[in-house]
Amino acid sequence: MNIPESNLPRVVVIGGGFGGLQIARGLRDKPFQLVLLDRHNYHTFQPLLYQVASAGLEADSIAYPIRKAFEGQKDFYFRIAEVQKVNREEKFLETSEGTLSYDYLIIATGSKTNFFGNEGVAKYGMPMKTIPQALDLRHFILQNFEHALLTKDVEERDRLMNFVIVGGGPTGTELAGAIAELKNHVLPHDYPDLDFRRMNIHLVEASPKLLAAMSDKSGQKANDYLSKLGVQIWTNTALESYDGTTMKTNNGKTIQTRCLIWAAGVQGAMIDGLPEESIVRGNRIQVNEFNQVVGDENIYAIGDISAMITKKNPKGHPMLAQPAIQQGRLLAKNLVRLQNNQKLKPFKYLDKGSLATIGRNKAVADLPGLHFGGFVAWMIWMFVHLMSLIGFKNKAVTFVNWVWGYINYDRSERLIIRPYKRGIEPIIERKVQAEQS
Repeated sequence: MNIPESNLPRVVVIGGGFGGLQIARGLRDKPFQLVLLDRHNYHTFQPLLYQVASAGLEADSIAYPIRKAFEGQKDFYFRIAEVQKVNREEKFLETSEGTLSYDYLIIATGSKTNFFGNEGVAKYGMPMKTIPQALDLRHFILQNFEHALLTKDVEERDRLMNFVIVGGGPTGTELAGAIAELKNHVLPHDYPDLDFRRMNIHLVEASPKLLAAMSDKSGQKANDYLSKLGVQIWTNTALESYDGTTMKTNNGKTIQTRCLIWAAGVQGAMIDGLPEESIVRGNRIQVNEFNQVVGDENIYAIGDISAMITKKNPKGHPMLAQPAIQQGRLLAKNLVRLQNNQKLKPFKYLDKGSLATIGRNKAVADLPGLHFGGFVAWMIWMFVHLMSLIGFKNKAVTFVNWVWGYINYDRSERLIIRPYKRGIEPIIERKVQAEQS
């Protein structure tokens, strides 16, 4: 991989997400050789992926080049590579670009979509965990309306204009609100030939309430906001099957749709070769209070992939950005302490609260000791997310897009740059071609 030999201990970080970036920043100008590996050459600000999918932001507004983030940092090396296996006995990695030895290994691979073994959803559903997936979803949504214009089959047109979002967490609720605003303010101007009274947005959640990880008050407010936007909410409803046109649920409900968006579950993005005893529920790696992997003290795991299980926290920390950021910062300091033969500091998670936005002037906030919603929560949500973006340009472009969208509801990113095709798409095209002939 063309990494020069060094007399400094080599720290290899797998993953350029929130945790991986914090590790790399924390070890700047420290006595280590740092190697960062990722499948992409950019960091993704995942909380705003739904805005890329709903044409609110362009992809480069929430992405930042990893090399630029560490420009000028000494003894830092970045390589695009996919890690395939860890050889713990000889302390090296097997990757798509060759092997790489390490002294300390930090796994910050994050999470990936969990379809819970549902093959139909895996084949025909639309996940949204990466920028390419968000762009695919945007293109697929717009293509459905293009197809709806062309088809003479009324039932097919309804399927193309029905959207189902499975998962009532922050991603699902935010995306449902964004698509509802497209329906109410944007799409009727683009497609005046279509009757948008026939467009339906369904939000399906298996638990009794939306935003299950937040307070009951926030969950109810989110429900009320979405209902006012015209979203049909189905709680206590679990998806059983989806074949590309028909979704069936556990309580006998059937919804016809060509677009099912899966926001119902994630699992750790695991790497082969780790101790079997360290792998726990959710495909996560069990770590101790110092983020050391159970069974190997030279390997650490942080963020979504890690599960710091304690009596007070039997499921591990939530798979959110803040635990990854806080663990990354502390682990960087602990690696320096380790080199200086100092005692390591245990990790203690500081819960700064949770936010979710449902649409224009509508958001909910659970902050320490406070629960509220509406315009104030919406302003807090915007400020927090804007300040969390990397790079002045990304902040400026996002701010301008938000202001422009607030003034006139416009979503200028409604472009089908690369038509999306998957499973059912050729079927739709053949039907349209047959009708036109």
